[in-house]
Amino acid sequence: MAFQVLVCDDSVMARKQASKAVMSILPCAVTHATDGEHALTLMSEQHFDLLCLDLTMPKIDGIGVLQQMRTRKIETYVVVISADVQSQMKQRTAQLGALGFINKPVKTDALAGVLHKFGVY
Repeated sequence: MAFQVLVCDDSVMARKQASKAVMSILPCAVTHATDGEHALTLMSEQHFDLLCLDLTMPKIDGIGVLQQMRTRKIETYVVVISADVQSQMKQRTAQLGALGFINKPVKTDALAGVLHKFGVY
């Protein structure tokens, strides 16, 4: 059975890069969300096994998504993919349940390393 993956980023190019990377690692079906609000709507309608999440987005940012996931008890693996590489931000995302943090642009081996480390595949 294919993994259900949600890629959430306001950049079309970043969504394509993340989708390509995850599809080269996992047998999966990928759905795109253009911002955090869109991602939360999609996650309330269907289950996703993995969320690839940007931090800096309009409407609801990545931190807001992680907070809302916790509040709404939405359970899925989360990997943050962001250009915001401050150590504070990495710590905050980990506190909110993200498995890992990958710098943009996403590199397939970095994503594979995080997913493998946590037994996702």
